[in-house]
Amino acid sequence: DNPYGLDALWKGGDFVARGTLIILVLMSMGSWYIIITKLIEQVKLMGQAKNAKHTFWKAATVEAGIAGLKPNSAYRFIAQNGSTSTLHHDGALLEQIDLNTWVTMSIQRSVEKVQSRLQDGLAFLATVGSTAPFVGLFGTVWGIYHALTAIGIAGQASIDKVAGPVGEALIMTAIGLAVAVPAVLGYNWLVRRNKSAMEEIRSFSADLHSVLLSGVMSSSQAGQVANIKKKVG
Repeated sequence: DNPYGLDALWKGGDFVARGTLIILVLMSMGSWYIIITKLIEQVKLMGQAKNAKHTFWKAATVEAGIAGLKPNSAYRFIAQNGSTSTLHHDGALLEQIDLNTWVTMSIQRSVEKVQSRLQDGLAFLATVGSTAPFVGLFGTVWGIYHALTAIGIAGQASIDKVAGPVGEALIMTAIGLAVAVPAVLGYNWLVRRNKSAMEEIRSFSADLHSVLLSGVMSSSQAGQVANIKKKVG
């Protein structure tokens, strides 16, 4: 058993030292939880992108393409909102906005919601990466202060009296770095993957915008146009 290890630090530390350790452990657990969950979310989103390429663009109509997408797909959410915006462009206020602008706004809002969902939790990783080393350093300074105080009271400054308490205090800095490094690496990695995912989504939304304004938007809308022509004729 190491008399100067983490166990000795926990048993011999006061409430400040223990509280600092608990904060660092919570930071580490939260960081790893966010990294894992966001990675799973990104993998699902990339799978949805492949599904959209193989099903949506091969459908005969927009409605058929939407039906072929998964219910919880971000691409279905964007396509559904874009298609709905073409059918609900009415009212005294909305008539003042041309259809092109209205569809563009609807699709853009949907894309921004997806992007906001992807960025959830990244702020926590950035905060942990920037503050964890300082939290560990605070624990180290606090531990060294108490160690030197105890040595001064005892009146002995031999190497065994100094190395043990100071070494225990330095463990705090090591833990802070161990918490911060994965958080920073995970943040940068997830941000880079988010950019790739958003490029796919923006490409899809741009193509969807062109399709919705091409005149052949959906079978239901084509039927509505045909009925209007019959009534006019």
